[in-house]
Parts: sequence; structure tokens; C-alpha cells
Amino acid sequence: MPQALVSGANRGLGLEMTRQLLARGDRVVAACRHPGRALDLTRLAAQHPGRLHVIPLDLMDTRSIDELVRETNALDLRFDLVVNNAGMLVEGERFGEIEGKSLRDSFAVNAEGAFLLTQALASRLADGAKVINLSSTLGSIARTDSLYSPSYAMSKAALNMATRLLAIALREQGVIVVAVSPGWVRTGMGGAGAPLKPEASVASMLRVIDHLKPSDSGRFLAQTGETIAW
Repeated sequence: MPQALVSGANRGLGLEMTRQLLARGDRVVAACRHPGRALDLTRLAAQHPGRLHVIPLDLMDTRSIDELVRETNALDLRFDLVVNNAGMLVEGERFGEIEGKSLRDSFAVNAEGAFLLTQALASRLADGAKVINLSSTLGSIARTDSLYSPSYAMSKAALNMATRLLAIALREQGVIVVAVSPGWVRTGMGGAGAPLKPEASVASMLRVIDHLKPSDSGRFLAQTGETIAW
């Protein structure tokens, strides 16, 4: 049975990714900051007994990452898929009023957290495993033409570099690491006006993920599989 870990699994794309992985028969570790409040995950666990394990994870606290690794070690899990989905977006940023804390927090969650979590899980990755870093076209330097959500955009650009570095670091294990933009999705972060439903975005990403080859490692892809310029 394939085993996956999804961070930020309590809502939005992380919840939908967890739901679709379970539906196709995978075993999932769903990580989120407050498992006790994750009612949707609780319901999923009841629907898929023995195949969903919910554990706490706060990417702004390295001790939380260490605890997650200890728990997965105790469960003797080896992951075929890791989806670094957890992220944050600071709303309403305006040039001249952007705070250092917003930049630091965004970097800690969106880039540093994904890198450190993957590094910590390296020994628990199965041969040929796939690590998916959920990025954004806002992190594309080549595509940037407006001052929109600087903290988010800068941290996602850093995540893209983390993707390339992780692809190099994990190459000898045969692990494939890619950054994937889910598109503009109708979630709490994406807003009600987004054109894509979470179900459609996740289904598209899973099709791409299932067909990834070692030569794809280190790439930046759209949810359709097309290459996004760095």
C-alpha cells in the first residue's frame, strides 16, 4: 500500500489531496497545526479506518518537525510521496508598509519549513519516492509583472530554489523532487473568485505526479504538467 505524507492537510488543497489519496487506496499521514480542530480529517479517519494518521506539525517550530519524524519512525513508515502543501499568505500587503515579520514568517513556513521537513524525512523516503513542493506562479521571477503579495511571492521563489537543491541532495536515493503550482484555486487562500475547484486542481496534480520520471526532478511545473519559467 503506497504511503504518503501531506502537510497542511486540515483544509483547502491539503485536505483535498488527503481525500483523493485515500480514495485511491493510499495510507496517509495528515499533518496540521491543530489536529484536535481538524474535524474534516476526523471524519475522513472514520471513513478510512487504519489508513489515515493525523499528527501535529507547526513548520515555524523545528521541534515540531523533530517530533513528527520521531512519530513516523515509531510507526516504521516509509513514504512514497511527500506533499509539502502547508503555506501562508499575508493579506493586503502594500509597498511601504510591508513588515519584516511578514517576510520572516512567510519564508519560515513556505520555504524553510518544506526544506527542513524533507531533509528530516530523507531516511524515511522509499526508493523512487516523490516530493512535491506546492509552489505558485507568483514565485516565478520570469512571470512577475506586478507588486502582488511580496512576502508570499518571495517565499515561493525561495521554495523553488529549495526544490532544485533537494533534487540534487536526494538524487542518489532516486527521489524525484518537483515544485508544482496548483493554479488559482477556490480555497480560503485563493478566494471565492478563483476559477479552479480544489477537486479539479488536485486531480490534475495527481495525474502529473503519477507520471513523473527521474529526469523531471528539479523542475517547476503547472498542475497541467507544463513547465513554468523560473
